[in-house]
Amino acid sequence: MRLVKRAALAAFIATVSLMAVPQAFAQAWPTRQPIKLVAVFPPGGSVDQVARILAVPLAAQLGANIIVENKGGASGSIGAAAVAAAPADGYTFAVVFDTFGVNPALIPGLPYDSRKDLAPLVLIGTSPMVLATYAGSEYKSFADVVAAAKARKNVSYGSIGSGSLGHLAMALLGKNGQIEWQHVPYKGGGPLMTDAVAGHVPLSIASVFVTKPHIDSKRMRPLAVTSGKRSPDLPEVPTIAESGFPGFEAPAWWAILAPAKTPPDILKRMNEEINKALKNPEIAKKLDAQGIDVVGGTPEAARVFIERQMDIWAKVVKDNGIKAD
Repeated sequence: MRLVKRAALAAFIATVSLMAVPQAFAQAWPTRQPIKLVAVFPPGGSVDQVARILAVPLAAQLGANIIVENKGGASGSIGAAAVAAAPADGYTFAVVFDTFGVNPALIPGLPYDSRKDLAPLVLIGTSPMVLATYAGSEYKSFADVVAAAKARKNVSYGSIGSGSLGHLAMALLGKNGQIEWQHVPYKGGGPLMTDAVAGHVPLSIASVFVTKPHIDSKRMRPLAVTSGKRSPDLPEVPTIAESGFPGFEAPAWWAILAPAKTPPDILKRMNEEINKALKNPEIAKKLDAQGIDVVGGTPEAARVFIERQMDIWAKVVKDNGIKAD
């Protein structure tokens, strides 16, 4: 009889132990190993800066070791693919840029499904792009640019590359307003600004962060911003929507994503901690210095925003036959 009782007790203990394994595994998060924030662009750019700004408060709040790993290339798709393929255990997240919403339409054969393989965690923030011209330009307003383009004066503008959000925004404007202008792609914001300040390209469209130093030095003149509302950094500059294109909006944006099958409780906790970090005045100030207007919010709000961006830019890419560099 005692042997039977002992056997039953051993079986019960074994069952309880097996049930406790997943719970113990979950409870080990987030301190079992370092958490990786994969910045999907090289060091020095805005995605890298956002990841490094957030890593500090998140490490303190979670009591975890957080490392930033840069995995750039192919407009952010290489880093996104790496995160999509990573274990869904709460130790790998992607910090992405607005190209994430463009890539499904622009890059054939992506090795992941942007809607199914990555779960939006939080929309960090948005930023307007600025359409600007050099100080000695004939263009004093966005209306001057539109008038010149409609008069077929061969208006050209530079962006940070073919398929960039600036390129797509101008293509959308051209399509909606039946305007023709010539796109001049550059390999990033640095080369673009060098030529724009010198007047080698009459117009540039780029982020506030890239453009504002040259506006402040009076070497460039801002004409319009692409956000739905005026930028707090450039309050005197009208929006494109105010300038004859009602409803137009094309913000740059940054978000954090996770592998799709990451446990819901981990996603919830990580979302809460990121939102807490975004409400920290010191962190908000650092993001503002990057030209970013903090948004935050729920995973669902982030998903709705990102999927809408995918829908908008997929149509622009298709309608204009746009190809990546």
